[in-house]
Amino acid sequence: MAESRVVTAPATLAGELPLAALLLLALVALNLRPFITSVGPLLEPLRAATGLSFRAAAVMTALPFLLMGLLAFVGARLAQRIGERRTVALALLLLAAGCASRLWAADSAALIAGAGVAGAGVAAIQALMPGVAKRLFPQRVGLAMGIYSAALVGGGALGAMASPWLEHYGGWRLGLAVWLLPALLGLGLWLQQTAGMPLAAVPGDGGLSMRPFFRNRRAWQLALYFGLTNSGYSSLVAWLPSFYREQGQAAQAAANLLAWMALLQAVAAFALPFLSRHQHDRRAMLWLALACQAAGFAGLALQPQLAPWLWAALAGIGLGGFFSLSLIVVLEHLSDVRQAGLLAAFVQGCGFLITAAGPWLLGWFRDRGGSFATGWWWHCAIVLAMALLTVRFSPASYRRSMRGI
Repeated sequence: MAESRVVTAPATLAGELPLAALLLLALVALNLRPFITSVGPLLEPLRAATGLSFRAAAVMTALPFLLMGLLAFVGARLAQRIGERRTVALALLLLAAGCASRLWAADSAALIAGAGVAGAGVAAIQALMPGVAKRLFPQRVGLAMGIYSAALVGGGALGAMASPWLEHYGGWRLGLAVWLLPALLGLGLWLQQTAGMPLAAVPGDGGLSMRPFFRNRRAWQLALYFGLTNSGYSSLVAWLPSFYREQGQAAQAAANLLAWMALLQAVAAFALPFLSRHQHDRRAMLWLALACQAAGFAGLALQPQLAPWLWAALAGIGLGGFFSLSLIVVLEHLSDVRQAGLLAAFVQGCGFLITAAGPWLLGWFRDRGGSFATGWWWHCAIVLAMALLTVRFSPASYRRSMRGI
């Protein structure tokens, strides 16, 4: 039997949710984005110091998402072998090491390698957290996932906002490497809070595997849905500050736009699941999230100077709400906790491979002499296509679509 431990505590939120477990879930999630979102606002000093091309800079953002896809499968399997507690601890250590490597990185290859190490840690954590949330809060999975998602994208806002300020006082290395500190804090608290407390053991894999999902049409639909729509997030994280620097904004102002977008993501990641908590059918909220994304990308393409804060806000609301709602829909497809966790790992594994293409594609457009507006229109088209796919995700179809799993 594999070791798998989760926190339980007598303190509760609203009388139902273990407060210690919620706080720990949020703290771990807070570490999963700053090492990515801190890069975009510092792209100019990075390019000046290391000679990064636009495409190489895109790799720094795309590679972690690529690893989030590839290693999601490994992370789920590793947890079955050595337990969730050890897997998450090892992943946080990798995240801290990847951030620390930026203190000595001298060229683009070293920066990309550090992003890969940190991305590997994030991949393992993200593969496990939705399943952990469903097991901890089976009756309130929407609210728990909303808090997890809000903390995740809130960490992204912190990275985007703080990195240019830190760069001003300590250089770009400080702005990129400082995120090892919250990772080490999260590691220490994870080890402390999951040891010496009442623990709930979860059986090993029991013969379960991801293989059936590779033969399941709905699993692939969910992965495509998650990956294509979230590619807008990876593109904005990589290029929104550079886009507005080209529009004449100062570095801090452009970084603040990214932070503003991520802040609204955090709000929407919690608010939309909360507003739909009594609705078994999540499609209305998903369409609302997709409509906000479409409006934000269209505004960036057509009139970027007219209302940049509005376009960033709309994109952030749409992306944050979609991220948490789409994972909730994935978890609701299966009632068995372990099967639902494996489905979430499959969807994220395949989905993040698609998400990784967003920054690279926009960097390719830009290096080929195109404009960022082409990329914004591309994401608009993706959102409209995913709005059509949303029709298929009625709750009545969940059980039928998962036959044979």
